[in-house]
Amino acid sequence: MNISVVSLLLYLILGPFAGGLLAGIDRKITARMQGRKGPSVLQPFYDLYKLFNKQSVVVNDLQDFLVAGFLVFIIFTGCLFFSGGDLLLVFFALTLAGIFFVMSACSASSPYGSMASQRELMQMMAYEPMVLLVAIGFYIVTGSFAVKDIIHFSNIPAVAYMPGIYLGFLWVLVIKFRKSPFDLSTTHHAHQEMVKGLTTELSGNILALVEVSHWYENVFLLGVVGLFFATSDWWSAIVVIVTVAISYFLEILVDNVFPRVKWDFMLKSTWIVTLVAGVINLMVISLIKLR
Repeated sequence: MNISVVSLLLYLILGPFAGGLLAGIDRKITARMQGRKGPSVLQPFYDLYKLFNKQSVVVNDLQDFLVAGFLVFIIFTGCLFFSGGDLLLVFFALTLAGIFFVMSACSASSPYGSMASQRELMQMMAYEPMVLLVAIGFYIVTGSFAVKDIIHFSNIPAVAYMPGIYLGFLWVLVIKFRKSPFDLSTTHHAHQEMVKGLTTELSGNILALVEVSHWYENVFLLGVVGLFFATSDWWSAIVVIVTVAISYFLEILVDNVFPRVKWDFMLKSTWIVTLVAGVINLMVISLIKLR
């Protein structure tokens, strides 16, 4: 069987389990950093089971449709990526999934949901340029947007050419993972002044679908991190696992060290990082390729 098909099936089947374990490990590490014992690493699965068994309070049918669209496009995004598809199309699908999520919050006519959706759109404005630079950077280095071509391009990992873009991507992942200091629209912490922001009006199995979507999304995003270190050599898989683990630990550390900031600081700082780390790195790569 083709390795791309195997990767796709593994993501489809094991993606939510890996995402749930990541959420459990995140909560355990966070608890240890705060001097607590913390829940079991399997606690996210227990929570998901309870959500599926609770009665859902349906605000409107449109909201359910939009949440389902969010899940479908997140899964499509990951499947396209792990099957070796076009990276630009992957990121466009991810953006479309985010739009579905924002629209689901707006459809509830809730003040908390409306405020959170506006903040979510602001966050998308902040991280989208950096995400686009990631795709462009891979294209300039490898000459292709296809994930399978990027992996087999060379024995040298792409991060050797794109250290600034890699660091910039880690910066915007703080937003995508919904971690402090950039957890403005919704968060797993108790400091959110908008109750639960985007998911305030969601309950029961609909909220469970959102959780599963985030688990799929987190696995995909860490897959993009691994792409920076992946090569055609078999042992690069070990390097990918180690670097992905370190990168995710850094995200958890930032989440527990920095307090939440205002939207304007988030927007300015992210664009500055995109300009300094991303654009300059891209210019350097272009100059090297022209020689």
